[in-house]
Amino acid sequence: MAVSKVSDTTFESEVLKATGPVVVDFWAEWCGPCRMIAPALEEIAGTLNGKVKIVKLNVDESPATAQKYGIMSIPTLMMFKNGELASRQVGAAPRQKLEQWITSAAAAT
Repeated sequence: MAVSKVSDTTFESEVLKATGPVVVDFWAEWCGPCRMIAPALEEIAGTLNGKVKIVKLNVDESPATAQKYGIMSIPTLMMFKNGELASRQVGAAPRQKLEQWITSAAAAT
């Protein structure tokens, strides 16, 4: 399952109303660390095979959602479960650390 894109208009339906856990990658084109973790997130999305949905939100194109969640630096990853913010990871990290954070945050209740 590939990483898909969300925006201010689709955030509620794609993230807040999703049935399973959703990781949102708040990013921007000009952000080097954001581009650095993108391939890792694609790989993780494939590895998890739909157990966790991973989406990207461009903070330049969708500033309202980024502002609502207080995004101060990017990349910021947020795990949502049942429409609630469950966990947050700020900054780039190696693939293994990202995968560990996603799987443990998804498993936590």
